[in-house]
Amino acid sequence: LQAYERRFPTCPLIPMFVASDTVSEYRSEDEAIHVIERRCKLDIDAPRLLKKIAGVDYVYFVQKNSLNRRDRTLHIEAYNETFSNRVIINEHCSYTVHPDNEDWTCFEQSASLDIKSFFGFESTVEKIAMKQYTSNIKKGKEIIEYYLKQLEEEGITFVPRWTPPVACKSESSTSHLRRPVSPAINIPESATKEGLNNKEILNTSSSPAEPTAGTPDDKLDADYIKRYLGDLTPMQESCLIRLRQWLQETHKGKIPKDEHILRFLRARDFNIDKAREILCQSLTWRKQHQVDYILDTWNPPQVLQDYYAGGWHHHDKDGRPLYVLRLGQMDTKGLVRALGEEALLRYVLSINEEGLRRCEENTKVFGRPISSWTCLVDLEGLNMRHLWRPGVKALLRIIEVVEANYPETLGRLLILRAPRVFPVLWTLVSPFIDDNTRKKFLIYAGNDYQGPGGLLDYIDKEIIPDFLGGECMCEVPEGGLVPKSLYRTAEELENEDIKLWTETIYQSASVFKGAPHEVLIQIVDASSVITWDFDVCKGDIVFNIFHSKRAPQPPKKDSLGAHSITSPGGNNVQLIDKVWQLGRDYSMVESPLICKEGESVQGSHVTRWPGFYILQWKFHSMPACATTNLPRVDDVLASLQVSSHKCKVMYYTEVIGSEDFRGSMTSLESSHSGFSQLSAATTSSSQSHSSSMISR
Repeated sequence: LQAYERRFPTCPLIPMFVASDTVSEYRSEDEAIHVIERRCKLDIDAPRLLKKIAGVDYVYFVQKNSLNRRDRTLHIEAYNETFSNRVIINEHCSYTVHPDNEDWTCFEQSASLDIKSFFGFESTVEKIAMKQYTSNIKKGKEIIEYYLKQLEEEGITFVPRWTPPVACKSESSTSHLRRPVSPAINIPESATKEGLNNKEILNTSSSPAEPTAGTPDDKLDADYIKRYLGDLTPMQESCLIRLRQWLQETHKGKIPKDEHILRFLRARDFNIDKAREILCQSLTWRKQHQVDYILDTWNPPQVLQDYYAGGWHHHDKDGRPLYVLRLGQMDTKGLVRALGEEALLRYVLSINEEGLRRCEENTKVFGRPISSWTCLVDLEGLNMRHLWRPGVKALLRIIEVVEANYPETLGRLLILRAPRVFPVLWTLVSPFIDDNTRKKFLIYAGNDYQGPGGLLDYIDKEIIPDFLGGECMCEVPEGGLVPKSLYRTAEELENEDIKLWTETIYQSASVFKGAPHEVLIQIVDASSVITWDFDVCKGDIVFNIFHSKRAPQPPKKDSLGAHSITSPGGNNVQLIDKVWQLGRDYSMVESPLICKEGESVQGSHVTRWPGFYILQWKFHSMPACATTNLPRVDDVLASLQVSSHKCKVMYYTEVIGSEDFRGSMTSLESSHSGFSQLSAATTSSSQSHSSSMISR
């Protein structure tokens, strides 16, 4: 507040803010309440012709600031005085205390613009208003930080909290002792985009965050952050909390651990929108392919155990798990011919899952956060055989999958004994590697790794593998040529690949504008229970449930072709004939549910009649604004995010027969949901109802 007040009566950092006068002011006797109203003079950056037509050089706004020191809140309201009969502008800002950390300030800002008429220049005025407002939003943080720095230069680094005067201490002691709780913060769809909504969390305390009241697992505890997450700036902590809260609101308990969320934030330089997008895609991918269970349910083929020249080997000097890969000794062509691409990919995924587990163990052992591992790649023996095209293709695909789903897990990559052919391989694979990851690569040719700045700078002498001149026996397989007798035909490999990655109960579907995806469920006995569990991978959809006494015609199926593991495709099946009429040929048994991109939805419906039930996922179109012909800003921003009229869903449905349903919905708890085990805890979404319920 001390910094904010310095913006008045004028602010040099806001050229359009010319002057301000105090209209009214009120202070309570105990100094807890302070309300001040100002009339602000603004020089709007508008065309001279427009100003001449309007007959004004300056625009006046009225701003009312209401400070409550007792509750530690500041509310700011502003509205235009000039042209108020033609243009209505309302703005509201609020500063409140963060509910989980009282050393943090929550800042929320919103505004509305309604142009009734403006001499035929309505569109121009709207653009000018949007431009000015967006510019102010971008500069708001810069301005408050400028005045905070100014205060620090003057020696003011701490402002004591308000306390009630002695005379009224007894009557207000109760409210003083009670910690104020500010409303929870919802992370908006376009939290980091330009628009009419802007939410920010600023750390305004120069002291370390105090441990907040709550359970020992309180994620905002300073000791927890230091112990498990490492050094984070206040803004980075803020981003982590906001993204985690958004996940809690949309994924209902199936939340990855903070360390995992932090990896995705770091991979996108703490841009919440970008991190949220790739994290949601990764969680969907993990769920579809049941990656969480890979260490418990999948045993690598013997060929991999014998000829894949890689394995875990102690740790580096920073405590990171160390993975050794003798790529030069590995017969990549033989492994691809004997196993296929999918088996190799699955093996690499199991290595990464093991790496995550080892990071957690080392964090406990060393008492400091360890979230990544070191990889040592020995290229001794690398030759043109390793550049076999299908092998390189498999390598590129593996890199693509790992980059998308295990960001910021590679702490350092040591490439040793790089031969002459290495630049050729590097040219092929480097474009697929993220820039941040590439910065972690250290490449040594010949025996350079033995000199200054070499291996000893990163790995203790006692654990350098014997094949690199060290004294430690390394149990990593030596690789070698895979016998051709183990090679398999292309048809065998293709069938095996399908088998490997169809071990999932979830199905994918594409939804287009005008072409919904529909699933038919036939019910013989009334009072059966239809359950569903689906994720909205892309776009917004409307979920419907219909009932018909007669079966629809055979489905029109439009296969969308083969898709890779990183981009699971799907089918589009339409069952409801265009000549069918709602209310005559079929009826709606549940209210439509609008589902946003990234949401997970689970629910159930107790059937009342036998017959045919149709689950439908339909493209959700943005409704036109009812009160004006102008599109809303939110609609415009949303339309810019959707590049095509296409949505994707991943779903699972199951029917529980009436003989198995005893009236208790505990039997409907999703034992098949397969949600990420990265979650510290998973809660059930199903509830007890005699009719259907959809939980989000």
